[in-house]
Amino acid sequence: MLNIGGIEMKNRVVLAPMAGVCNPAFRLIAKEFGTGLVCAEMVSDKAILHENEKSLQMLYVDEREKPLSLQIFGGTEETMVEAAQVVDQQTNADIIDINMGCPVPKITKCDAGARWLLDPDKIYRMVSVAAKSVDKPVTVKMRMGWDDDHIYALENAQAIQEAGGQAVAVHGRTRLQMYEGTADWDILKQVKDSVNIPVIGNGDVKTPQDAQRMLDETGVDGVMIGRAALGNPWMLYNTIHYLETGELKGEPTVREKMDVCMVHMDRLINLKGENVAVREMRKHAAWYLKGVRKSSSLRDEINQLNTRNEVEHAVYNFVEEVEAREAENQPVG
Repeated sequence: MLNIGGIEMKNRVVLAPMAGVCNPAFRLIAKEFGTGLVCAEMVSDKAILHENEKSLQMLYVDEREKPLSLQIFGGTEETMVEAAQVVDQQTNADIIDINMGCPVPKITKCDAGARWLLDPDKIYRMVSVAAKSVDKPVTVKMRMGWDDDHIYALENAQAIQEAGGQAVAVHGRTRLQMYEGTADWDILKQVKDSVNIPVIGNGDVKTPQDAQRMLDETGVDGVMIGRAALGNPWMLYNTIHYLETGELKGEPTVREKMDVCMVHMDRLINLKGENVAVREMRKHAAWYLKGVRKSSSLRDEINQLNTRNEVEHAVYNFVEEVEAREAENQPVG
């Protein structure tokens, strides 16, 4: 099992901290599908200290989500320490994660996220001051390097360990790659071999078999799943089941997908209000419908709708059409 700073997960599958996605509505679904550890979307340390209302809402942790890792990002030792102490003392999170992987320019320009990958000494300082100032375990999520000429994954992981970090998640891509190209799993093995703290592998885990292969080939302690879980929490459940039994589960029906999509939307409505939630669900609905035949017209329709009941009506009309087509194609007798 995966154990971080004395906190034991029930399995080795981790939901990645995806910005704009990993709010309590989606995290709770991931937890209900069995995920060992869920990670919240990143929050700015300065926004926490300025008591920005939206950012403070992002610190909310439902008891049912635990164990949960709350991720912060920032640029100075002072703000990092203060924000870490807020998460430590005023939230229900179990783990404090520091983002060193976000490749988005608006983050890296603030000397945060993936920018730190160029400076192992700064990584040591930032993790050290945070770890010394809190009781909860401090972990780091990072990329393997800035670009092909600046890959300091081993030095950075060792700095994290020496500074008191309790685990490190490594995405096998550089900042320059963003989400393109192929993740380098060999670097995950090198990091795992270079430190004693738990290492969580991230990048190109698209199927349960990928997760098993990553564990086998790299020796990492956990597998982090991100984009493959968008609109597809079954990927999380199926991966856990496959790792435990070697058995592949079947794919969900369209009705099962849409049932979970509606649960997701209802939780988002409770979180953000109907107007915001229905608009935000447009991207999620597209993810839930990915791979479903003849669903493009439904996606287009949802993009024009503004109320929960309108979405529900459109969704289940589509489900009934799919089921009717399937019934017509069933062999008789």
